[in-house]
Amino acid sequence: MVIMLLDHTRDFAHFQSTAFDPTDVARTTPMLFFTRWITHFCAPLFVFLAGTGAYFQFLRGKPKSDLSRFLVTRGLWLIVLELTVLRVIIFFNVDFSQLAGLLQVIWAIGWSMIVLAALIHLPERAIAAFGVGMILIHNAFDGVTVASFQGPGSPVPGFWASVWHVLHVPGVIFPFGASAPAYFVLYPLIPWIGVMAAGYAFGGVYRLDQATRRRVLIRMGTVITLGFIVLRFINAYGDPAPWVHGDTLTKTIMSFFRVSKYPPSLLFLAMTIGPAMFFLAWAERRQSVGTPDSSGAKSLGQSVRGFFVTFGRVPLFFYILQWIVAHLLPIGASLLVGKPIDFFFQIAPLAPPPPPGTGFGLFMVYVFWISGVLLLYPLCRWYANLKARRTDWWLSYL
Repeated sequence: MVIMLLDHTRDFAHFQSTAFDPTDVARTTPMLFFTRWITHFCAPLFVFLAGTGAYFQFLRGKPKSDLSRFLVTRGLWLIVLELTVLRVIIFFNVDFSQLAGLLQVIWAIGWSMIVLAALIHLPERAIAAFGVGMILIHNAFDGVTVASFQGPGSPVPGFWASVWHVLHVPGVIFPFGASAPAYFVLYPLIPWIGVMAAGYAFGGVYRLDQATRRRVLIRMGTVITLGFIVLRFINAYGDPAPWVHGDTLTKTIMSFFRVSKYPPSLLFLAMTIGPAMFFLAWAERRQSVGTPDSSGAKSLGQSVRGFFVTFGRVPLFFYILQWIVAHLLPIGASLLVGKPIDFFFQIAPLAPPPPPGTGFGLFMVYVFWISGVLLLYPLCRWYANLKARRTDWWLSYL
């Protein structure tokens, strides 16, 4: 959650945020590349562990019929949020005439939950096979193009091309006709649906005792991470963009780790989910370390852990607020130092390059990020305590 805020802060605050892709090896710097690369772990783990969270509800005794109903209603709620509230707070722009919606991770999670609502009634091995299978084979369709248009000479994609954008290839769609506002599909649903299904099946690991579970997590992390290294080195399958030898070792390393996120390639998912297994195993061990002393005081390790866990207890609440904070901090700082702010209210996919003097350097991006985390902590703590005290049905939707 906290790393995600770094990515969105960079989107708004960095003076070159729209000038080029920060992972473009030919133009980026190592620090800018790393600032973007480390945030790649966010979306795959959000989707994967959302599936695991659904499995935890089943483990706690929720009937599958009730779980299916919850997944459908929450999925629909997330899609509505993406198209309404999030569309406004991401751009600080209420002009829907050109771009009605940017279909991002919340949209993908919503549809994945709806599909998962049906999948949970299958045997767990079938769910695992579905999820892992989609992750493994979807890159075989990277070369597929659907060139259908709404009329002769029209640049507007037709029905089947729009379906393909929704499923596998990012792009603009016009679901209500060429004269209606566009929607930009940044997160096609494949393979995100499979990632959530795999995450649900992964929940079965938590039926094991802690020592066995840690061993399984380490083995899974090892297999997935080594699989990424080998497949990436071979350069034959798993990502549409092969890596190349650069004129320096640093550029070669950056090229090796520059894998495709839109949609997430097999190697992108292996690069992020594999190391995450090691982190989960580490967290298992650290959870019992640093017990309070006789006075009830917490150790430093427990305090740090509690700080970050607070955000994880209110993920959607944090997600909504962090867009606002990531946007407001650079706007406020720009006003203080006399920088232009018009660019902050433009719609990113349609916006021209930022004018000279807009934005800040990477150091200030990190200052804004840390400031945003500290500002959001008391709000998230308040809301987490509210959820702990009350059982109102609506609290499970925010």
